[in-house]
Amino acid sequence: MRMDLHCHTEVSHDCRTALRDIPGWMLRTNTRVIAVTDHDQHRGGPELQAIIRDQGLDDRLSVIPGEEVTTSEGELIGLFLQERIPPKLTPEETVREIRAQGGLVLLQHGFDPLKRYRLRPEATERIAADIDIVETFNSRLSRHRWNRAAAEWARARGLPMSAGSDAHTLRDIGEAWVETPFRTVHTPEQLLEALREGVVAGRWTHPAYAFGQKQWRNFNSQFRR
Repeated sequence: MRMDLHCHTEVSHDCRTALRDIPGWMLRTNTRVIAVTDHDQHRGGPELQAIIRDQGLDDRLSVIPGEEVTTSEGELIGLFLQERIPPKLTPEETVREIRAQGGLVLLQHGFDPLKRYRLRPEATERIAADIDIVETFNSRLSRHRWNRAAAEWARARGLPMSAGSDAHTLRDIGEAWVETPFRTVHTPEQLLEALREGVVAGRWTHPAYAFGQKQWRNFNSQFRR
């Protein structure tokens, strides 16, 4: 199966992907585990979990409730959250909030200098000991070499590696993945075990081209409605 740990939905201010459309796409692409990481919002993950339960698919699909939190020094992802973490806290405060909820700290797209909201390098170094997972394949970085830089950083610290599509349309979900033996994932421990047994892979698309694709897909979606 495949896992994509960085996805956005209609709950994000810059995404229109309907929660109800995601389970079918997950099955179609064999993306059996996703983390819903909406910008400074938490409710998308629990709502998608409820949809999957209602459809009787909770033995086949897993959703990790998360949030892409805007800290005072850039973005950081929390996984397995119980409630929303407010934006504009310091990175250290954000880490404490994630930990207080029993969650995992994921460092995403932190090595691309052209990423507007990446976590600042000095902040990354300050919280390095608290990072649980490093995103080493992001489909939307400015250059693929920044994924390699993230992988080198993770290997030097012995940290688990993940992949994230950074999806802002339905068809983007699953463009980056960790391939691992099938299982359901409901706890941090289960996720870390799956990552340890997995292989990171994905399809990289230049952000300018990806933005054009997003605009076109959103336009077509509106037209069909």
